[in-house]
Amino acid sequence: MINIARHLPLQAAARPDQLAVIAGKRRVTFRELDHLSNRYAHALNAAGIQRGERTLLMVKAGVDLIAITYGMMKAGVVPVLIDPGMGVKPFLRCVADMAPTAMVGIPLAHALRVVFSGSFTSVQTHVTVGTRWFWGGPTLAGLAKNERTFPVAETGDGDEAAVLFTSGSTGPAKGVIYTHGMFEAQVTALLDTYGFRPGEVDCAAFPLFSLFDGALGMTSVIPDVNPSRPGTCDPAKVVAALRDNHCTTAFGSPAIWRRVAPYCIANGIKLPELQRVLIAGAPVPPLLVEQLHQVIGGDVETPYGATESLPVANMTGKEIVGDTAAATLAGAGTCVGRPAAHIEVRMIRISDAPIAHWSEQLCVPDGDVGEICVKGPVVTRMYANRAEATASAKIAEGAGLGGEAAVWHRMGDLGYRDEKGRIWFCGRKGERVRTAAGELYTDKIEGMCNGDRRTALVGVGQPGQQRPVLIVEGTPDDALAKRLQEKVPVLVAVLFYPAFPVDVRHNAKIHRHTLALWAEPLVSNALVAPSGGTR
Repeated sequence: MINIARHLPLQAAARPDQLAVIAGKRRVTFRELDHLSNRYAHALNAAGIQRGERTLLMVKAGVDLIAITYGMMKAGVVPVLIDPGMGVKPFLRCVADMAPTAMVGIPLAHALRVVFSGSFTSVQTHVTVGTRWFWGGPTLAGLAKNERTFPVAETGDGDEAAVLFTSGSTGPAKGVIYTHGMFEAQVTALLDTYGFRPGEVDCAAFPLFSLFDGALGMTSVIPDVNPSRPGTCDPAKVVAALRDNHCTTAFGSPAIWRRVAPYCIANGIKLPELQRVLIAGAPVPPLLVEQLHQVIGGDVETPYGATESLPVANMTGKEIVGDTAAATLAGAGTCVGRPAAHIEVRMIRISDAPIAHWSEQLCVPDGDVGEICVKGPVVTRMYANRAEATASAKIAEGAGLGGEAAVWHRMGDLGYRDEKGRIWFCGRKGERVRTAAGELYTDKIEGMCNGDRRTALVGVGQPGQQRPVLIVEGTPDDALAKRLQEKVPVLVAVLFYPAFPVDVRHNAKIHRHTLALWAEPLVSNALVAPSGGTR
């Protein structure tokens, strides 16, 4: 059987009394989590939600989110998970695009469904998690009365398991179709890459990682962090979650650790039990790695990947500090490490056009910057109801995307392979600055300029004639602007912006297109001071 939900009853049998989830004051063991997911699977059936039915799931991070998701997968129901924090209009567009036929959600989610009913016309069955208000229909608690073990659906490698949405940081959010085989491959890849062990305690600041914790036999601690705004977290609360629960590993965005690491250093706090910190969602600056090394008992891991494929590669903090940090500061980009097990990585010539069929002739030599493409068992094959996006991002190797052909995923990232076989990230393809003299890559320039402040390279004007502008986060500083202009003479201006617009999921991916629109009139109207600051 290939179904990630099969791992939960196995872990419940092996460690029934070990805590599976700690979320605030609520604590459940593996036995209790398995039992709860059985009840929820029966409840879904009682509501009439069928195997294979795409079901919008809108529940806050915590025990119920994990238990319901496992219950859905046990029943063969396909959860559709969309970040509500992306904003009402983008969220409703995602719902309409997906056209789910069922919905399980908290009262606030159902209120949204009623108010914006036009986006939810496809929903025929709805179940309320919590107190039902005026919209009728069953509640999950009212349906979850069956105490019997629920037989895990015997799904196959290619059967649809879930639809997870991209963050929408560089374009409209898209639903990525995961199969049960892909989830199984991810469990294997995580074990092979990071050596997770049953009994470990994970501080899962990215809620979906909790689902893997259950399959891996690890206790999942849900910290008091708003999943839609991790960059606003209270570092004291995160530290308390790590200390009080004796966490051995943690997963979170750079935005979280940029608050936690300085807080710990300023207050003389050490976290010796924390042996592994995974940071993902955006390039990790060497300074942050160095700060965490002063605090934790182990090392930093920086997984590279995307919703469409994870993990692709991994880099350790020790290698960053000891080897690649100096090159990053010199403009080499960010080293994201060597490919994960069973993952093939190639760089192809940069193009914005779809590519229907794979050929090695597309590839560029090692050392040359190209678009990063990946192939392997964790690589998703298509987007849900987005044929055009699928054609733009996927390259078939063999019979075609609909058959048994292998699929290469175009990451939309630019990078190169060094002489040691490591992958270097240079920036997003859609954010490269295309000047009359050639192309500039965001992560190369920003790596030279980032210090205590983040920077963002943007292009002003039409592609091919763009003028490179560096934007610094924070208050204007003419001396800093002058130093950066001298370091990167190609810049036409250095501007300052109070707080960068970032993605909802990680609060770490900078919305450079938004910054470019803001910068254009300033540069075009010659409002740039000689020092590079703004008048």
